[in-house]
Amino acid sequence: MGRSPLELVGPAARVPTLPQIYAQLTEALDNPRASTSHIADVIGSDAGLTARLLRLVNSAFYCFPTKVESIAHAVTLVGTQQIRDLALATSVVRSFTGIPADLVDMQAFWLHSVATGVVARLLAGERREVNPERFFVAGVLHDLGRLLMFGTWPDEARAVLDQARRTRGPLLEIERQVFGFDHGLATGVLLQAWGLPPALTEMTRDHHEPDATASGDVAVLHVADVVAAALDLGHSGDDTVPPLSPLAWERLALAPAVVSSVARLSERQIAEVRRSILAEA
Repeated sequence: MGRSPLELVGPAARVPTLPQIYAQLTEALDNPRASTSHIADVIGSDAGLTARLLRLVNSAFYCFPTKVESIAHAVTLVGTQQIRDLALATSVVRSFTGIPADLVDMQAFWLHSVATGVVARLLAGERREVNPERFFVAGVLHDLGRLLMFGTWPDEARAVLDQARRTRGPLLEIERQVFGFDHGLATGVLLQAWGLPPALTEMTRDHHEPDATASGDVAVLHVADVVAAALDLGHSGDDTVPPLSPLAWERLALAPAVVSSVARLSERQIAEVRRSILAEA
């Protein structure tokens, strides 16, 4: 008997809260009088976030020619909207705790998430997309629905994983059979409950169903997810490579050689970004 994805964010659910710092930064950005120094002060109130962001902006993710010593300088270089998105990506990894260890290796989960985000950002850069950081955020968040399922319905999630391992069937399809929906939709429901931008919700919700939308953003995230899986960089419970949608590939409109180059370029960035985000302050 299927469930409703709304149960995952309903009154009885234990939904992780949106990192408070993201809400504070959004409030500051909505204030037309907010200055760069004010944005920096908001971030500076969280020592752990400050350390993670400085590690990130001083990594191969940006390759700035000189060391960035302060958050105010980082905000000036990266941009206020972008730094807000990076703050979300670097903070959300601490929102999910207590997931049964037999259901998912959290290190492998976050490695796949970071890898997908890095590849998505690089692909977006090749497409000359505005604010490629939003694709990085989408990659980091794209499988959160699976963590929500693991934490809310551990017994059923365990049965889904057992069936996938026993039959070697696609985990995505078994999720749909057991729950009535997949983790992509669960992610979309969570991000909508958090009040995150609709474009980000759509990207993560539809990353396994890019044919259902004409969005080039979804195509970027879909291809990035496939590339990260093909590079064997972690996993979110399913260690197989998802099928590549021909329509999403066509919509990406990049030559195969460009994607191969992105995959090679991503390796160093993924290692450094993972350390930047997951390391403690």
